[in-house]
Amino acid sequence: MNGVSVVFAPLLPWPVLALLAALAVLLIAVALWRGLRGWALRGFAALALLGGLAQPSVQHEEKTPLSDIVLLVDDRSASQTLSDRAAQTDAALMRLSTEITALPNTELRRATVPDGAKNAGTQLGAVLSEALAAEPRGRVAGVIVLSDGRLHDPEALPDLPAPLHLLRTGHARDWDRRLLIETAPAFGIIGEETVIRLKVEDTGAVPAAAGSTARLSISIDGEAPQDYPVTVGQDLELPLKLEHGGQNVVQFSLDPAPGQLTARNDSAIVSINGVRDRLRVLLVSGQPHAGERTWRNLLKSDAGVDLVHFTILRPPEKQDGTPVSELSLIAFPTQELFLDKIDEFDLIIFDRYAERGILPGGYFENIRDYVERGGAVLVSAGPEFATVESLWQTPLGDILPARPTGRVLSEAYLPRPTELGLRHPVTAGLTGAPPPEGDAGVTHWGRWLRQIELTGARGEVVMKGAQNAPLLVLDRAGKGRVALLASDHAWLWDRGYEGGGPQLELLRRIAHWAMKEPDLEEEALQAEVDPGSLSVTITRRTMKDTASPVQITRPDGTVESLTLPQVEPGRFAQSWTAPAEGLYRLKQDDLERVMALGPASPREYETPVASGEALAPVIAASGGSEQALEDGIPDIRQVRPGRVAAGRGWIGVTPREVSATTDIRLTALLPGWAWLLAVAVLVLAAWLIEGRRRGS
Repeated sequence: MNGVSVVFAPLLPWPVLALLAALAVLLIAVALWRGLRGWALRGFAALALLGGLAQPSVQHEEKTPLSDIVLLVDDRSASQTLSDRAAQTDAALMRLSTEITALPNTELRRATVPDGAKNAGTQLGAVLSEALAAEPRGRVAGVIVLSDGRLHDPEALPDLPAPLHLLRTGHARDWDRRLLIETAPAFGIIGEETVIRLKVEDTGAVPAAAGSTARLSISIDGEAPQDYPVTVGQDLELPLKLEHGGQNVVQFSLDPAPGQLTARNDSAIVSINGVRDRLRVLLVSGQPHAGERTWRNLLKSDAGVDLVHFTILRPPEKQDGTPVSELSLIAFPTQELFLDKIDEFDLIIFDRYAERGILPGGYFENIRDYVERGGAVLVSAGPEFATVESLWQTPLGDILPARPTGRVLSEAYLPRPTELGLRHPVTAGLTGAPPPEGDAGVTHWGRWLRQIELTGARGEVVMKGAQNAPLLVLDRAGKGRVALLASDHAWLWDRGYEGGGPQLELLRRIAHWAMKEPDLEEEALQAEVDPGSLSVTITRRTMKDTASPVQITRPDGTVESLTLPQVEPGRFAQSWTAPAEGLYRLKQDDLERVMALGPASPREYETPVASGEALAPVIAASGGSEQALEDGIPDIRQVRPGRVAAGRGWIGVTPREVSATTDIRLTALLPGWAWLLAVAVLVLAAWLIEGRRRGS
């Protein structure tokens, strides 16, 4: 294809040439008014002069016609595997590809929509934008999408230069039932009701046989599920009571309904972190001493702790007849604290307390029973623990993990974790900890100066002190816990004596271990999921030297065994990648753990019934159409821009008739000297004619 046109390259700006042309017309008009015979030649001379200044040229263009482009997009996301949608897509893809390539001067471009990464769903908008960006928009004659119409990025859909046609897979009879979690808390208070709002919803052409009720199963932490009948389409509020701290995995599932599209959206998993609602601690200080405020400062610094603190300032032997009302702001409410409301406390701390008749023996029996029912007691012992006023001499001695020998070791010594303490979560990993024996050149903590000698330890001795005597002993009594710290010199670390030590961290761990914090359990099986992936770090914390393999039960019921190597004393860990998303169960010895990888109901299956609603605005704006493949594969026609681009059994593409210029040649009408010669000849001829007239 060739084209010829005239182009100009003026030596002067066009406004200047226009002014010169106006001046020339004026002069010619004057010559004509005066009757000069050479006015016509003068006019031609002016025209030649303007032509020379405008520099006209003839442009020869050689053009090559370009083919039209039709973009064919096939959706291969997970929802397209339901029913016979994949077969519908394959059949339509084969026929449409043949028809498009058979159109004159037309090329076919293909694009495929895969599953979005990290449960992003169908990213049709992004794929379509990328495919159009790779092609000249002026050549795009049409876009055909083979899909169920369910996309999850409608905001990414581009403006289209040609009609968009959606050939929708699926069937008009399709329907589905799904479980929808509307609201679920991330945290819940242990022992209090936590409400989860959910709904069972039907979509599509729901048959009458589906019924108006469904059976919902609920399982917490992999335990045996409980079944409940629920009404379809009704908002439900499910109250749950969390029994333990840390992660609580709640699994919901519906009995599959016959004929529904998929059961993948019949399940949901909710992870709720169980927390305590403000731990209540009772601190009883026996007498003022240098470290009395150690425990108080520690507990008051924790915003999650409610502290009740009493200090006995006047022991019985110092009675002087002064009325009690004049010595204290309030009376010591012994009956209320140790009888009526003792079960409201999570921990009772005795800091250098001596039995001097203030608390009757029956109260100590009640404290002992409180521990055996699940409470916790921590004893920070001073010199009085080695005397006849020792708590060991009370009924509380039945549950204390060691007894005093009666000796007070007043010498400087270095607190050390024992071999067992290197594994125990209370003492493992403390910053700057010295080895159990010797210094080995390690920078260690400051020394303490006093210790109560203990013997007959029946619990776990995790720290030792002077003369290798037990310093910190931890034990269980019934359902509760008891901790015994055989020194009142932990405050030396806080004051920085000889460099100090991790006083705050150690005392915090002791207190929280006694209150059964999950992170400080001696025997624990943990699973840390890497967000956005199927990678899991499985950790076993144990007081033993070895750990047996972990049995992993997959969602399909198959079992895999995983060996955990030791990474540090008492801690075994291994990274593992799950083969697929779902609910996995971990079991090792008598410990079990449930973990959820990915969503129980992937985004692709949230609304699986085919619909072109999300694409409707783009289809309308482009002049395209939506047609169901179950009604047949439409034919393809070429229609002019602006015409109707779809009809019964056919869809249209608009030829763009675009061409590419391959060569351009410019040829001047006359060279510059020829224009000047023409002007000179015309002016001379006009002068001769006018001069001859005057001579005659």
